[in-house]
Formats: sequence, C-alpha cells, structure tokens
Amino acid sequence: MQIHISLDDGVPIYLQIVNQIKYLVASGRLISGEQLPPVRKLAEQLLVNPNTVARAYRELESARVLSTRRGAGVYVCDAGSPLNRRERNKILNERIDILLTESRQMNIDIEDVIKLLRQRSRLIK
Repeated sequence: MQIHISLDDGVPIYLQIVNQIKYLVASGRLISGEQLPPVRKLAEQLLVNPNTVARAYRELESARVLSTRRGAGVYVCDAGSPLNRRERNKILNERIDILLTESRQMNIDIEDVIKLLRQRSRLIK
C-alpha cells in the first residue's frame, strides 16, 4: 500500500491518509477483506504520529470503508469495495477541479483539455 504525505499542501495528514485509502479502495488496489498495516507500522512508514493514523482509520471506519477486528487488525469492508458511485464521483470531481484550474492558469482551452483526455484515454486502455 503506497501512501504519500505532503506537508506543503495544507491538507491535514490524517485527511491525506483517509483520501488516499478511499482512492485505493475505489480503484480496486485495495480489495474487500484485505488487511491494512497496523497503526504503528503505517505510522513508522509515513513518519507520522501513530495517533494520526489511528484517527484516519477511525474516520474510514465511520465511513464504512474499513472495519477493525479486535486483536486481528484493520480490514477493507465488504461494503467499502468498491466505493459507492457517489464517493467515486467525488474523488474524480476533485481531480477534475485540479485539472481545470491548472488548464485555466496555463490558458488552455477546455476543448484542448478534452482532446488531450481522449488521446490519453486511448493510450491507457
């Protein structure tokens, strides 16, 4: 499981963890029933306080993306994979907003952005 923390983007670290795990579940990189690293181990990997990871796991548990099995660890919920359509759309909309903002800053017309998306789509299939 690859999670990258940015100290410069202004988003709280626990929320970065939450968003990235949601994305990993939505994209199918984390599947239903898959075990996540224990809080301390993930905290060591990310070089963050274990309380930060624990908070992220709690948030994901309340969102029914993860479930904690006492003494056995933290797992992706059956209901959490794949995330519902609304959650997947939310993730994509956030990424689209970033793309549109950057394209406006570079004075790239929306039609050119769409053209680039179509070209990239053909390459990624």
